Amino acid sequence: MCELLGMSANVPTDICFSFTGLIQRGGNTGPHADGWGITFYEGKGCRAFKDPSPSCESKIAKMVVSYPIKSCSVVSHIRQANRGGVSLENTHPFTRELWGRNWTFAHNGQLEGFESLDTGFYTPVGETDSEHAFCWLLCQLKSRYPSPPDDMPDVFRYIATLSAQLNKLGVYNMLLTDGAYVMAFCGNNLYWITRRAPFGKALLVDEDVVIDFKQETTPDDVVTVIATQPLTANEAWQQIEPGGYCLFHYGEQVKAKL
Repeated sequence: MCELLGMSANVPTDICFSFTGLIQRGGNTGPHADGWGITFYEGKGCRAFKDPSPSCESKIAKMVVSYPIKSCSVVSHIRQANRGGVSLENTHPFTRELWGRNWTFAHNGQLEGFESLDTGFYTPVGETDSEHAFCWLLCQLKSRYPSPPDDMPDVFRYIATLSAQLNKLGVYNMLLTDGAYVMAFCGNNLYWITRRAPFGKALLVDEDVVIDFKQETTPDDVVTVIATQPLTANEAWQQIEPGGYCLFHYGEQVKAKL
């Protein structure tokens, strides 16, 4: 299956270190060689890079690694195709507008019977079960909240109930962000770590790279990283309970309860 990477931070932060490890799993240390994508939020806008080529060989991926884009919310994905061919339109993450915000979604897993989900106003561009599920989620949100809601944690609690429904159709690990909140729903495998002062060194699992976060941060920085499997060898990652979710707001975890 595919692999996910997300970040939520209280200050604009680059994700080059984590992304360096992730892209090695796209055809080098892992079999996820059917494309990759990453979306960064900057203010109300978002900047996306996608490529249907293996991430470990992609010149675009190498450019992203060498170009430290700073963002408070990031969603990334490397693909092992199961629904839909290897193409740009089937490459995650997917982005759509709702309530005047850009929402970005990426999924790891495989769903059965997704074709019966009514996507309403939101029409999938590609052939994947993932994009179809995303369009269905947004359709449900638009129906329940016709105007922009004030209580966003309540919105994400509702998204968690919808995600639990999708999880019954197969395997559903998901990252979703509106640029301020980053949500992770775990179907079977999803981990997270929050880094804050005092910062230390971290060693990637998939590449011989070490970083000393003390040299890259300030004492007030809070950065949470989410991944399908831990990306570092010397840190204590926390696993999300299967069937559960975590919600982060600018690096800090928001109390999550189904």
